[in-house]
Amino acid sequence: MTERATHRLHTLLALSAVAFAPACLCAQSVPDAQHQPDSAFAMPLPFDRGAAGLAQSLRKLSTRASFLQINAHPDDEDGPTLAYESRGVGAEVSLLSLNRGEGGQNVMTSDFWDSLGILRTQEHLAANRYYGVHLYYTRVADFGFSKTREETLKQWGHERVLADAVRVVRETRPMVITSVFAGNVSDGHGHHQTAGVTAQEVFTAAADPKMFPEQLKEGLRPWSPSKVYARAPFARASGKTVYDYATGKTEPLLYRNYVTGGTMDSVPAATVTVPSGTYNSLFGESYAQIAREGLNQQKSQNGGVPVPLPGPSIASYHLYASRVGGSALPETEQGFFEGIDTSLQGIASYLPAGNQADAKQKLNAIASQVSEAAAMFDANDPSKSAPALAKGLDQTRALIASLKSTKLPDESRYNAVFELEIKERQFETALAQSLGMSLVASLPSGGRGESSAQSVIAGETFGVNVHVTDQGMTPVKIDTVHLVAANGGDWKLNADKVAGETLPAGAAKDFYQQATVPADAALTAPYFSRPTLEQSYYDIQDARYLTLPTMPYPLQAVAEYTFNGTHASLAGVVQATHRYNGIGTVYEPLVVAPAISVTVSPASGILPLNDTTLPVQVTVHSSVKGAAEGKLELKLPEGWSAEPASASFHTMRADEDVVLKFRVHTPGLQQKTYRITAVADYNGKQYTQGFTTIGYPGIRPYPRYAPSTSRITGVDVKVAPSLRVGYVMGSGDEVPESLHELGVDPVLLTDADLQRGDLAAYDCIVLGVRTYTARPVLRSANNRLLDYVRNGGTVIVQYQSGEFDHDYGPYPISVPGDQAHTVVEEDAKVTILHPDDPLMTWPNRIGSSDFDNWVEERGHGFTRSFVPEYKALTEVHDTDQDPQQGGLLYARYGKGTYIYLAYAFFREMPEGVPGSFRIMANLLSASKNPKLTH
Repeated sequence: MTERATHRLHTLLALSAVAFAPACLCAQSVPDAQHQPDSAFAMPLPFDRGAAGLAQSLRKLSTRASFLQINAHPDDEDGPTLAYESRGVGAEVSLLSLNRGEGGQNVMTSDFWDSLGILRTQEHLAANRYYGVHLYYTRVADFGFSKTREETLKQWGHERVLADAVRVVRETRPMVITSVFAGNVSDGHGHHQTAGVTAQEVFTAAADPKMFPEQLKEGLRPWSPSKVYARAPFARASGKTVYDYATGKTEPLLYRNYVTGGTMDSVPAATVTVPSGTYNSLFGESYAQIAREGLNQQKSQNGGVPVPLPGPSIASYHLYASRVGGSALPETEQGFFEGIDTSLQGIASYLPAGNQADAKQKLNAIASQVSEAAAMFDANDPSKSAPALAKGLDQTRALIASLKSTKLPDESRYNAVFELEIKERQFETALAQSLGMSLVASLPSGGRGESSAQSVIAGETFGVNVHVTDQGMTPVKIDTVHLVAANGGDWKLNADKVAGETLPAGAAKDFYQQATVPADAALTAPYFSRPTLEQSYYDIQDARYLTLPTMPYPLQAVAEYTFNGTHASLAGVVQATHRYNGIGTVYEPLVVAPAISVTVSPASGILPLNDTTLPVQVTVHSSVKGAAEGKLELKLPEGWSAEPASASFHTMRADEDVVLKFRVHTPGLQQKTYRITAVADYNGKQYTQGFTTIGYPGIRPYPRYAPSTSRITGVDVKVAPSLRVGYVMGSGDEVPESLHELGVDPVLLTDADLQRGDLAAYDCIVLGVRTYTARPVLRSANNRLLDYVRNGGTVIVQYQSGEFDHDYGPYPISVPGDQAHTVVEEDAKVTILHPDDPLMTWPNRIGSSDFDNWVEERGHGFTRSFVPEYKALTEVHDTDQDPQQGGLLYARYGKGTYIYLAYAFFREMPEGVPGSFRIMANLLSASKNPKLTH
């Protein structure tokens, strides 16, 4: 087996082990746990501790049921069903999201594109803790809203998506596959349709050794799931037509079975109904409520969701194909696993007939220990279950060893050992829960709740405190405590001497460890990247981690202990402590960072042709513990020069920034793109990339790296002189920073400014994206904005969602905020309806070329209707979409101008798209436009 395959299988075995238990609670063999990104949380959730956690582990030990759900984006998942199957049924549950949601919205931070994908991955990991599942991704990226499956696959590539999905099925080997989507237009999104079809296609493809044989060479084996389901669609069907949520049109009512090739001319009926509203008395809430708490971790899309009140909750699924029970599919089933042998003894069925009897006898003995542990379960003293769990763990290990040493067909051994190793790790988890064992490894902080160092750099030596606790009623013997490097490398790891030290019941002990980072240590960073946003999939830098949410964090602590003669271990990712005002001190995984990070602003933008000087700002961030000195200079296009030519930087401590400002002289500027690279020299090494930390309080941060390069495009653009612009920030965008490149310095308006400030001080007030959602004060201040327009001001309202659909404009205008009024084809032809209109001719004459080279989409939130007082300046539409004239409207109101702008300037301007600056310059200049009647 190849090195990659060995590493990969270790990763997957760890995935099987963790279930929903965090690393500090989950005892695992070394080194598997170090490869487990979704177990990197320091502390367990409340219902994964103590008796409640043990009860779930006992349920998991009693079944070998396994389940995979395949969806398109983070937050698509049917969380209540996932939580019920994992926490209620005890199945080993995994979730595959085709992408990371890079093309979505963001109401929490100003991160978009790949930065948003990193943020949503961390939100998704946080949510999945509540569901109790393992998380996977394919390599494709969310390129924005897509109206058809055909468009989606044109961007992603059918084989690319299917290969990664087949890989996950072969890795997780689920008995049941499901999707929230059926692969029909009623799914409401081309990505959704692709996920629904993929879930059915892998049912056959994963079992076929001729499909993606390179995976078999890596050590994986084909796998034949027993059943595949999709959620019964939420379809608006009428007669023989069904509503297409993506286009706003009706289509023929036809559902396809992508396994059999058959079709249905009615909405698929429910085969299985999942009672996710079932109450769990140990949790004090239902599985649906737990799942909604998980969904609430994914705040970037909606700011947060409420937890439902107690009560019934169900989800319905339709069965599309089955390998059990004959060729005729049942009309109804009691559950997903009906007809499937999910007993522990069923593992023997993988073996040849001659080996089954002995294996069944040993599996019966293991099952008896699970039954004994369950019978002894006492919520007031979980340790009563520990002796049986320890014995079951030893028996499981013995059976694994026996199967590995017995002459068996490779496929038989592979499948049986795969499931038994899941049980081994589940036994270890349950044993730790029954004994109340926990481990938290962290860097020392400054005391008094201060934050510790958040990162370490190459060559640095640092200490780690490993806190091991026996919270139960039974003492254990601590055999060793040590550190393990997750990604290999020449780490120098020294540990306290531990030799059979007894840890009394109710006691805790700290073990001091020391580590030195290798000179060539890998940075903690995404293992995937892409050269441009136009590439709708990632290149994989380290194939060992393909399909995982992140690469492993660099360092893990392991404590090995003995109970009743049985050896077990605890493992936890080494954490830093971070104090947030209002939240308190939280644990966040330690990362490896570069000594010096360099970030250039603007990262991309424009420079008007009549400007001869470009201001460039470079931020140097030090992760060096103590003082650091170096020099920074700019690598410029030929003929350009910088003032100063170079600059020195000096920092006194880690996590300190130095801002350096340059004036770049740009003789001979032309209408093309130039690149400027900042190069920092520190300690004999050059640094040409910088990282930003993606996240917000409550969501674990993760670094994103980018070259320290500024991409500048010369643009023939003019703007009215001395403009005074106010900007109302909405859900987060970078348009204000882009306005600086036009020579406009916007003032960010506060709620108090909107309610009581002197709005007449501004020539123009720009409302950011989704402001009527993010800034509720606008609803009460709306009349002040209209009065401002009436008296001669200009208001530019950028894309809004359905909350704006309450006639907030000076005249009636309807913005439904649905997907049917979105134009997603970034190259869709734009027709200028009034090329000689004042807003299209001054100070820049706008033409069709200003809509060239746009990225991701044309825009969101196009109007459904508007009255004649508004003038539509453009028309655009996707393929087969009705013409959309509500992308750029304006109305004269009193002495001023009110503009509605659905085009995605919040995406185009930060990417330096020239036309977006030229159009915005005209809109900003409206109050000084001599061609408008004032």
